[in-house]
Amino acid sequence: MSSSFGQLFRITTWGESHGGGVGVVVDGCPSRLPISAEEIQVELDRRRPGQSKIVTQRKESDSIQILSGINEDGLTLGTPISMLVINEDQRSDDYNEMQTKYRPSHADYAYDQKYGIRAWQGGGRSSARETIGRVAAGAIAKKLLATIGVEVLAFVQKVHHIETDIDPVSVKMSEIENNIIRCPDPAVAEQMIAHIEEIRKAGNSVGGIITCVVKNVPAGWGEPIFDKLEADLGKAILSLPACKGIEFGGGFGMTDHTGLEVNDHYYSVDEQKAKRTVYTRSNHSGGIQGGISNGMPIILHAAFKPTATVLRPQPTVDSNHDETTLTGRGRHDPCVLPRAVPIVEAMVAITLADHYLRQRALNP
Repeated sequence: MSSSFGQLFRITTWGESHGGGVGVVVDGCPSRLPISAEEIQVELDRRRPGQSKIVTQRKESDSIQILSGINEDGLTLGTPISMLVINEDQRSDDYNEMQTKYRPSHADYAYDQKYGIRAWQGGGRSSARETIGRVAAGAIAKKLLATIGVEVLAFVQKVHHIETDIDPVSVKMSEIENNIIRCPDPAVAEQMIAHIEEIRKAGNSVGGIITCVVKNVPAGWGEPIFDKLEADLGKAILSLPACKGIEFGGGFGMTDHTGLEVNDHYYSVDEQKAKRTVYTRSNHSGGIQGGISNGMPIILHAAFKPTATVLRPQPTVDSNHDETTLTGRGRHDPCVLPRAVPIVEAMVAITLADHYLRQRALNP
């Protein structure tokens, strides 16, 4: 189903951006996992609109309601977990012109061709508001992974032409959340924020790159052929609005080097009596080889295009396919990256939670 993702840890999102609400059903979460509404809300607050001057000013509390699957003591029951967020601040009139005109680089035309109808108010399912359900489910996936010491962190590495070269493995959550752009490099973060403000005032938008690092993933997760860990993570990340590319470890940059330069050499360490642990001296592979985790940190980079809605006139066509112009209206992010950070974390965590349960079933 197009609205579902995962095998053993499976999520299904639902709802439109200007409908009554949005939400998610999580299937397959093990029982007796402690998780509270407050923990889920922390992640949603990182994603919600109106949180700073460089994001959309739509005013939504994004307050989570847990409808099933978690008891009064905050323990999962092993049954489907259903969660709901009510939409509070729709301004559908901002989209009246879009009822008949296709927004450049949005999914309006594509949706019309697929379904013969579309939710023109806010974009419906193509809106980033759909990702609320993913982030709520991701909070549960993160909590499940934390029980075995796995940590998922993402941050803004690049905005337009401004970039940090910070080591992803050294980054801490407190450093990411220390500024409104979610870049752990304070000096670079200031430049990014100033640039986004300039772009916003000009009625324009910019994109960039989010880096995600996963620490303490055991070797052996993933499948060797069609469900390779990179393949499932790639599908998860590329399913996000505005995401146009993904690479792992050295990625495309490795094409500039030879095998001798980018091969990850193994070595072993006596960490326990009669048992050696294997590591690699470099991590050009990004923690995954042959579609299976190798015990090194998983590192991926996701590219997000500039926000499609800009407050400038642009050429387009209408639903009769007549040429016309359209000026973007409403409240939109001049750069999606700050709010996309928790969404990237959520989809990585959901994918890894699924592969954790699959590996546990294979080798209990």
